[in-house]
Amino acid sequence: MVSEMGYEWMMRRNLSASPRMVLSCFAGLVLLSLAIALGFWWRGATLVLPFAMAELGALTAALLWQARHANDRERIVLADGMLAAEHRCGRSIESARFSAAWVRVEPVMDDASLVEISGQGARICVGRYLLPGLRRRLAAELRAALRQGRPTDLAAV
Repeated sequence: MVSEMGYEWMMRRNLSASPRMVLSCFAGLVLLSLAIALGFWWRGATLVLPFAMAELGALTAALLWQARHANDRERIVLADGMLAAEHRCGRSIESARFSAAWVRVEPVMDDASLVEISGQGARICVGRYLLPGLRRRLAAELRAALRQGRPTDLAAV
C-alpha cells in the first residue's frame, strides 16, 4: 500500500470467524453444556457436572489461545530511506530497521520459502501469512520499491 509517507505491506492471519462470532459460539456451547450437565445433576448423575466443567475449561483455554494469536501479523514500512519490518506472534514482537540503501531481499531457501530481509548485521524473515507463490511476488515488490521508489501492483502480477 502506498501512503503519503512511503510504502507499507501488511500481512495478517486469515481468520475464518470474527471475534464476535467466536464469542457467540462459545457462549452458546457453554449454555448448552451447562444445561445438559445441570439436567443430569438434577436427575442424580452428579459426576456429569465436574466433567462438563473440565470440558468447558479446555474449551476456554483453546479460545484464549486463539484470541492471543488473532492479531498475529507482519508489517513492512519503507519511508524516508529506512525499511522497518515487524513480526508479531502472540505477545512477542520481532522487529528490525534497515537503511534502504543496504537492504538485501531474498528467499531463505527457495522461491516458496520465507523472504529474508537482511542488512547491517540484522535480519528478519517475513511472508508467514502469504501463500508460497505470493512470497516471490512480495520479494519482487520489495526489491522494486527499494530500487525504483515505486512498487509493482501485487494484485496485478
